[in-house]
Amino acid sequence: MEHIRTPKVEQVKLLDRFSNKCTTGDLHLTATHLIFVENTSAGAQEIWILHHHIASVEKLSLTTSGCPLVIQCRNFRVVHFVVPRERDCHDVYSSLLRLLRPVSYDELYAFSYNPKQNDQQREEGWQVIDLVAEFERMGVPCDQWQLTDVNRDYKVCETYPRDLYVPITASKPIIVGSSKFRSKGRFPVLTYFYQEKKEKKAAVCRCSQPLSGFSARCLEDEHMLQAISKANHNSRYIYVMDTRPKLNALANRAAGKGYENEDNYSNIRFQFVGIENIHVMRSSLQKLLEVVGTRGLSVSEYLLGLESCGWLRHIKAIVDAAIFLTKAVTVEGASVLVHCSDGWDRTAQVCSLGALLMDPYYRTIKGFMVLIEKDWISFGHKFADRCDQLDGDPKEVSPVFTQFLECVWQLTEQFPQAFQFSEWFLIQIHEHVHSCQFGNFLGNSQRQREELQMKVKTHSLWAHLLNEQHNYLNPLYNPSLAESQPVLEPSTLPCHFKFWRSMYHQFDRTMHPRQSILKNILSLREQSRELETTACQLETKLKSLGVSVPPLDIRAPPSHGAPPGHVAPPPRPQSLILGAPLSCKEAQRDEAVEGREVGPGRSSGERTVEGSSATENGYAELQDSFSSAKPEPTLVSLEFGVARMTC
Repeated sequence: MEHIRTPKVEQVKLLDRFSNKCTTGDLHLTATHLIFVENTSAGAQEIWILHHHIASVEKLSLTTSGCPLVIQCRNFRVVHFVVPRERDCHDVYSSLLRLLRPVSYDELYAFSYNPKQNDQQREEGWQVIDLVAEFERMGVPCDQWQLTDVNRDYKVCETYPRDLYVPITASKPIIVGSSKFRSKGRFPVLTYFYQEKKEKKAAVCRCSQPLSGFSARCLEDEHMLQAISKANHNSRYIYVMDTRPKLNALANRAAGKGYENEDNYSNIRFQFVGIENIHVMRSSLQKLLEVVGTRGLSVSEYLLGLESCGWLRHIKAIVDAAIFLTKAVTVEGASVLVHCSDGWDRTAQVCSLGALLMDPYYRTIKGFMVLIEKDWISFGHKFADRCDQLDGDPKEVSPVFTQFLECVWQLTEQFPQAFQFSEWFLIQIHEHVHSCQFGNFLGNSQRQREELQMKVKTHSLWAHLLNEQHNYLNPLYNPSLAESQPVLEPSTLPCHFKFWRSMYHQFDRTMHPRQSILKNILSLREQSRELETTACQLETKLKSLGVSVPPLDIRAPPSHGAPPGHVAPPPRPQSLILGAPLSCKEAQRDEAVEGREVGPGRSSGERTVEGSSATENGYAELQDSFSSAKPEPTLVSLEFGVARMTC
């Protein structure tokens, strides 16, 4: 609180950046939040903004109505205040500049956040994800892969986790020698093990670039790649995927780094996939936000702006790389080694997205948490630097993890029945990556988190999300697709990449359209459930009064020319997956007609409070009880969003 000069300012105006409408209220500054409360008699709106969500604060020139203050947030909220007095505006501005740039980790919200849990509950929350159990689920350790303790004390690679999996033939001298030849000591290790009916087995490994320069070589590193190749009996070679553009990799050679020389690694097939570096991505996002935040653009100007910023082009490049990885493993049966420069940005994107395409488990809520924990948190993605958690180098900031979440969202748009979670789950994760409310994403490595005693001093996001998972269920999810369609094959045609409005415009209330199809489905299902409950209550009441209640049968009118007694089937949608082949469409229709269960999800309420639970933010819990084994009279069911009475 010592950094807060003026805790409350009255008669502050909040401007909508698109409609130019304004509301008046009071601005409160606390140790953790900036709060705006409207001065209205009925249903006053409150906007809560975590200090850690604020990316920048700009104080504009004084106007006749007051001093403007523009705040841009890392979750893409933009608020425009007009403070009546310039002195008050300057005090708020100065306070926010200090509060949004903490200099040490203990100043972050996670270390003061108290959800009223005891130590045992806190400890259990951190035990939700078990990566040793996850590798056992994959079938590792096995006759070809082993768990090594070479990094148990973080002496070989301080940015890797303690538990690492390497080929059974890779001895400790080979591992240590390979680590000395790799940038930051990040030697090749297993990140995903693919098995198809225990016949086809292939590995996805990750590392950093070699310190090869123009001619250097390392026998231990060559032996390591040979060991990875020999661990796969289905293929005589492995792919080495360099996720960088080739020109960038060539430039790194001049600095003594670079990429593998195929003359020295006889068992590899090399492939560049051309994902740009963190600086290009940061610039691209800034241009995107400028386009979507500009008023009065024509359609051609808007589309031209989206094209020129290159954001969707970068998203496509990441998806393309993940598809290449998936096909190499599942079709060719080859193992793949993925790296970029240091192996913690583009490598994490490609490995995690590839695993998501190959493994249906990662498309569930719990599995997606495991995937993030494994490929991002444990393997040392620099969340502190990339998400600007502390007052550090702005050139290290980049939306690498945001891009991964958007790639996943693009896949959910192509395969709406393949994912257990909705887009609100992805958005909630993005919120808390930047909120610093939980300890999972703080710091740059597992070693750093252990030194900061995160599991003792902070709480886990995963336990919180699992408790709230009913808010993030996808009503279209079909678990049977995990058997019939385990590997996803997305299209990368330009028409399949969309602008994610729910992410980048989630706080702009005047943007249209604002109706969500999934929300409408969930709303109709909630209405159906309420009608069902009311009907049962009325029937029980009538029976208690001795009134006989005959079954009510409301049927659709017969179609023209149909014989007497014929009941027309309910209307069918064209398809639940756009662009699906006819056989898939028919299968989806049949499943829907049988009254297949769909999960509950988020209500239509808008979220205005950041850094709080999803329930407090307007989510409504829905119960998934729509069928019963015993006959029920006069029930209301829902098929394709159409309510009808059945017996």
